[in-house]
Amino acid sequence: MTNRPRVSARISAISESATLAVDAKAKAMKAEGRPVIGFGAGEPDFPTPDYIVDAAVAAAREPRYHRYTPAGGLPELKKAIAEKTARDSGYRVEPSQVLVTNGGKQAIYEAFAALLDPGDEVIVIAPYWTTYPESIKLAGGVPVYVVTDETTGYLADVEQLEAARTERTKVLLFVSPSNPTGAVYPREQVRAIGRWAAEKGLWVLTDEIYEHLVYGDAEFSSLPVEVPEIADRTVIVNGVAKTYAMTGWRVGWLIGPADVVKAASNLQSHATSNVANVSQAAAIAAVSGDLAAVDEMRKAFDRRRKTMVRMLNEIDGVFCPEPQGAFYAYPSVKGVLGKEIRGRTPQTSAELAELILDEAEVAVVPGEAFGTPGYLRLSYALGDEDLAEGVSRIQKLLAEAV
Repeated sequence: MTNRPRVSARISAISESATLAVDAKAKAMKAEGRPVIGFGAGEPDFPTPDYIVDAAVAAAREPRYHRYTPAGGLPELKKAIAEKTARDSGYRVEPSQVLVTNGGKQAIYEAFAALLDPGDEVIVIAPYWTTYPESIKLAGGVPVYVVTDETTGYLADVEQLEAARTERTKVLLFVSPSNPTGAVYPREQVRAIGRWAAEKGLWVLTDEIYEHLVYGDAEFSSLPVEVPEIADRTVIVNGVAKTYAMTGWRVGWLIGPADVVKAASNLQSHATSNVANVSQAAAIAAVSGDLAAVDEMRKAFDRRRKTMVRMLNEIDGVFCPEPQGAFYAYPSVKGVLGKEIRGRTPQTSAELAELILDEAEVAVVPGEAFGTPGYLRLSYALGDEDLAEGVSRIQKLLAEAV
């Protein structure tokens, strides 16, 4: 007999996705008949546009899509992604520099797996999306956190990044627009960070999944476009999930230098083979089409963004900077912690989120999930009425804090 663990230490160390866990609990409560409103999942409430669905239906009837296709993606989709990237960000790449993946999460993991050796460090700006550190650790890397807060709009500067750099640093993870904060880096700051990374010989993994969801005067800037000298050490992650309301279709991609893309493609050939062909056909229609549907979604998100921020800032002890991108608000709730609410005294944002779910039947994600306790993340990718009702419930509950 052996006392060795049943599950490997590497996998045991991985945490469940906090955002998906909150969403699952909210859905379970709804199934019990409770009127839960969920602000947890980062998922547009719009249906996938009809022309994309029609392309998938047609593909399902095509016998050639009933068979294995190249593990790295349909050639026509890789070409369409290269053309879409040039169109939307000005970054020109060859189709051979594109790897089509099962959603953005697979692209992130495969990028880190291709770049990192055990002990290599990755600078991660916090608040961060929950999947980033787990992907880094699973690939053998070590996340090193640079913590930002609401006083800077959750933006990091070069001085903070340099303070976190060591001789083991290999990669900077750069995300703009940001999940969970909605922060968008100004063009000049993107250039400054990119030049710093180039000067220090670092790689950059940049997640551009929210590139089309920016508001007001904010502008999306692609780092390798702003700093061409780092393009040969940059990997871009993107996908159709957020822009085209296609979270369930599971199509993402990474773009990078040919040797890194080849290595990641080799990994994928053993891990999953090709992405489902029907989904790839739908993605071709999505990235090749115009952005009219995206513009309509962005207008709705912009309206909801303003409503949510206004209502959150009406709560004593809560401060919410105005997000400039994505579809999340990230308010500080530090002014509420330690106060009694309905016989309970939450000391952490995790305890407060649990209280809000139990008492107000509203699901939010605590800041602990994103590396910064004392905050909550609320997605405004849900209907206007549910949004107003959900935040109103939070307002009424937290008004009882003494």
